[in-house]
Amino acid sequence: MPAIDVVLTVAQSKRLIARAVPLVDVVRHAWHEGMVAVGQGSTTAYVAEELLGHAMDMSGFIYGRTMPDSFEAPDEMFARARGDLIFRQGKVVEGMTFAQAMKELGAGDVVIKGANAVDHRAGVVANLIGHPEGGTMGLIQGQIHGKGAYLVVPIGLEKTLGGDLMAAAKAIESAHADTSLPRLWVTAGHIVCEIEALRLLCGVEAVHIASGGICGAEGAVWLRVLGSSQQLEAVSAVVAKLRGEPSYLEAWERQKGAG
Repeated sequence: MPAIDVVLTVAQSKRLIARAVPLVDVVRHAWHEGMVAVGQGSTTAYVAEELLGHAMDMSGFIYGRTMPDSFEAPDEMFARARGDLIFRQGKVVEGMTFAQAMKELGAGDVVIKGANAVDHRAGVVANLIGHPEGGTMGLIQGQIHGKGAYLVVPIGLEKTLGGDLMAAAKAIESAHADTSLPRLWVTAGHIVCEIEALRLLCGVEAVHIASGGICGAEGAVWLRVLGSSQQLEAVSAVVAKLRGEPSYLEAWERQKGAG
């Protein structure tokens, strides 16, 4: 079978995944018939842009930030909170909070929420939980399962752990009495990583064969993509449109300079 290799930086992966999320069956249905609630996060910020159809200030949509110890974020970097993003039948519901949306959630509706770790083989993800009531996951899980809604998780393969997620969660249970440390909440959902994204966009199969890089490719993923010659041409076209996708910091600096 014909094949090509694709290497994606973290930012390119986020953009690729975001462009595929609207093609997920349950998202397409909820977009036209119901409600789509987008939780705050770095990957979901890209999804929000794709659903809105235009760029936005991502800094106000990123919740839970992991940054190098040596990096001192400027005061204005995360000062402008955008608020939650809720769509009903494809249109933004102005002023509706995530908590309000969960109360109105119905069968077939969709919640789009990122995660901190993924076990792609097992089909599960995990979120770090520091809030005593479970944070956003605590807010949405009962509503999703109780009302017949769907959880869609856009997440890059950069967040793959080196072992079983359930085993990791059990291994740290003994430290749960120390509430200064986050817990690990493992859950299933409609996972959309680079593999699903390329399948949705181009109909191909992809295999994660390597990770990492330098000079801005730290955290990059290397995929072997399998498909027909026509499908691989489509993949090359999709990837070409991702070239030049800036990292979060680069995008913020450009936006600040333009402002």
